[in-house]
Amino acid sequence: QELPEMVLLKFLRPENTPVPARPTPEQLSNLIKTSLHYPESFNHSFNQKSICLVPVTLLLSNCSQAVVDVMIDLRHKTTSPEALEIHGSFTWLGQTQYKLQLKSQEVYSLQLKACFVHTGVYNLGTPRVFAKLVDQATLFETSQQNSMPALIIINNI
Repeated sequence: QELPEMVLLKFLRPENTPVPARPTPEQLSNLIKTSLHYPESFNHSFNQKSICLVPVTLLLSNCSQAVVDVMIDLRHKTTSPEALEIHGSFTWLGQTQYKLQLKSQEVYSLQLKACFVHTGVYNLGTPRVFAKLVDQATLFETSQQNSMPALIIINNI
């Protein structure tokens, strides 16, 4: 009985081992999609109660396949005179910063309250959203693309 021929095994290592691609800044700025849900107009009797509170839902959608750390900052104010002339100023009531983690494709709903003291047209699109991949050693989150202005009309009744 003949012995099987011994074959020398060669272990090949490709010279250009692919390095995991780093996401581009554009990809990083599109990790989280945000949308605000609120009434187009809100009627309030300022004579009876001087402060008008409107419930607003901030919907955050993780568009990536990865776990993402998210930071929401409500302290951002529109300070340009033109914007204030048109929209006026309002305040977010309660907590002004949120930190959360969204799983792959997760959608998270954050309940907010906008506080108004005058009638007028206001832009609710002031929350700033920052995100970073959990496994990334970045110290700074990437600012997420801001959507269109979110205008609300506050009426006195």
